[in-house]
Amino acid sequence: MDRYAVVGNPIKHSLSPQIHTQFASETGQSLEYLALELDNDHFEEQIRQLIVSGYKGVNVTVPFKEKAWAMTDRLSPRAKDAGAVNTLIFQQDGQIAGDNTDGIGLTRDMITNHKILIRHRKVLVLGAGGAVRGVLGPLLSQKPELLTIANRTLERAETLVDQFTESYLESTDLNACAYQELGRDKFDLIINGTSAGLNNEVPPLPDDILGINSICYDMMYNTRQPTAFVKWAQERGALRAFDGLGMLVEQAAEAFFIWRGVRPDTTQLMTDLRKHPA
Repeated sequence: MDRYAVVGNPIKHSLSPQIHTQFASETGQSLEYLALELDNDHFEEQIRQLIVSGYKGVNVTVPFKEKAWAMTDRLSPRAKDAGAVNTLIFQQDGQIAGDNTDGIGLTRDMITNHKILIRHRKVLVLGAGGAVRGVLGPLLSQKPELLTIANRTLERAETLVDQFTESYLESTDLNACAYQELGRDKFDLIINGTSAGLNNEVPPLPDDILGINSICYDMMYNTRQPTAFVKWAQERGALRAFDGLGMLVEQAAEAFFIWRGVRPDTTQLMTDLRKHPA
């Protein structure tokens, strides 16, 4: 039986074993998928030990995505864009391939599952950390009219704009601002890529930033109750507001496809996760 895992620190909370086990059952694949907590100071050594012990690949989560990127022999274009890897493939020639499925997970959840239009829309992305960098390429490939990155520290947002402008300037007006610079402009889609929700907080946004048809999406998720950002959006009249559970499931489905060559259906799994939260 082929073995896979998600690696992180901490990792006990991860839904990935449940997700991939159900994918395997659904698609008739024979595999074992575990959650493994690795040591912060010996990540590369422990990954190589997993290869020796027969693992075929791993998903990578906080805080190891940049370390996975650095040790990879072959990077996919979207992993190069992201500057981080969340999926490692241990190849038969001994090399390690790296991919990043976060961005495709986000856009597939928004477009396929929630029927959210991104093309020609005005998009606001909150935050300028690794989570945002990991999804910018797939978001920009949908060719929004405008994409603004807002962050507490303007310089970090400007750095991301500089990194992506050359590739996407022709299709999208890409710019950066600090939160306090957000004025009365309305956005069609607001995506929260910050970790403020971990403290039950929301980035400092103007109350009138939502238009009558604005949609809000939180890259964080909570299977038991609305996230702080979803609640904020609902209270201020957003047309629709979603958390990132679908992103989690869709990025996992993409990783499963990379490893096994079979794309699982995600609809029933997301329903089950909402009905029976971990």
